[in-house]
Amino acid sequence: MKLLVLIVCLVITPLVCAQVGINTSNPQQELHIAGAIGTLRVESLNATNNSHNGGDVNGDLDLTNDTYPLYVDENGDFTLELKTLISSEDTDAFDDTSLPTSTVYLNPNDLDGIAITTIKTYPITVSKATILEVKYGLSFDIYLDNTYSNIIDDLARRIQTYITVTGQTRKYGPASKVYASGTALSVNGNFYNSSTTYITLPSSGTYDITFMGLIDSGTKSGGGGTTSKETYVEFATGNDFVFMRLH
Repeated sequence: MKLLVLIVCLVITPLVCAQVGINTSNPQQELHIAGAIGTLRVESLNATNNSHNGGDVNGDLDLTNDTYPLYVDENGDFTLELKTLISSEDTDAFDDTSLPTSTVYLNPNDLDGIAITTIKTYPITVSKATILEVKYGLSFDIYLDNTYSNIIDDLARRIQTYITVTGQTRKYGPASKVYASGTALSVNGNFYNSSTTYITLPSSGTYDITFMGLIDSGTKSGGGGTTSKETYVEFATGNDFVFMRLH
C-alpha cells in the first residue's frame, strides 16, 4: 500500500509542477505553444456559448474578420466583457434641476468675452496607471439673458463643453457649437455637444473628472464700455448621457 501511494505521488507531482510544451520538448513557460503556426481554442468564448461574441456578424463566412477583444479580469480569468465604470443608459446623466452651477451668464461688460462654469464632477479612483475612456452628450439652451430673451444682434457666440482632470491643464473632449440670430422669431430648443476622449491617469489615486461649460463671444468695439456680447446659457436642459470605462 505504501508503495502504491509513492508511485501515485511520483506520477502526479511532475504533472502539477512541470511546464507544458506543445510542439516543443523544451517549454519556456507553464504553457508554451511552439511553431510558426499555433492556435488556442476556448469554447466558452465562442459565439454559441458567449453573448459578448458576435460570431460572423457580417455574414461573409470568413471568421478572420470578425474578431472580438479578449480581456483578463482581476482573478486572471479570460473574458470578452469589458465592464463599464459609469453608464447613464436610459437615465439623464446631467439633471439641471440638481446642478446649481449648470447655468452661466456672460455680462456685456465682461473684459475678455469669456464666461466659464463647472457643470458636474465625477470622482474616479484607480489602483494603477490606466487610460479612462469617456463619451458624453451634453445639452444646452442659449438666450440673451436670464429672462429668456432671444438673441437678435446677428453676432456669433461659441458654446463649448470640455473635461478637466485633477492635476492636468489639458482640456479633454472639447466640443463646440456657434450660434447667431438676427430675429426675435428664432426658434428655441436644445443644442447638443458630444465627444469621445481618452484620458491618461498616470498613477493610482482619486481623480476628479469635471465637465465644464464655456461661453465665448469674443470682444467688440463700441462706446459705453461694451466689450462682449451678452449671453445666457443653461446646460443640461435635455436628456444627456455619460459613458466611462477603464482600459
